[in-house]
Amino acid sequence: MPFCASCGAQTEGRFCAKCGAPVGEPAQPAGAPPYGGQSPYTAQAPMGNPPPPVAAAPMSHNVAAALCYVLGLITGILFLVLEPYRQDRTIRFHAFQSIFLNIAWIAVWIVFSIVTSIFLHIVGFFLGVLLWPLLSLCGLVLWLYMVITAYQGKTVVLPVIGPLAQQQAG
Repeated sequence: MPFCASCGAQTEGRFCAKCGAPVGEPAQPAGAPPYGGQSPYTAQAPMGNPPPPVAAAPMSHNVAAALCYVLGLITGILFLVLEPYRQDRTIRFHAFQSIFLNIAWIAVWIVFSIVTSIFLHIVGFFLGVLLWPLLSLCGLVLWLYMVITAYQGKTVVLPVIGPLAQQQAG
């Protein structure tokens, strides 16, 4: 194992880990201050090209598929745009199904609001008070079911929007 010509420490690469001097360079002249005039605790790495940035590893397919449903339209569109995921057919399917599911949910919510406001005068206030939480609970259960099954690696094709999502995913 080579030794640093500046400080005498053992080295394993092209530079000394203790003082930062390049290995294979001539020793310091006699009478020169140790460590090149620097404290060993403030020695800096030699100047040069910085190391390339480390690319993040893409997440697994089941995590990406589950995340497509987490924020609905936002994460569905996000996974359709992000580079490593937009080419995967399974993740594209889950992203499109998430987008279509949220659009359908918004449409159901609007229709239910109109119908409830019309029947509120006919049937009464209490029916509307009972139906709103029931509809909200059904939406929450469907959303959790989609997230969990996508995380488990299963592909659930919803009745009306599933074939549309399969067609869009290619």
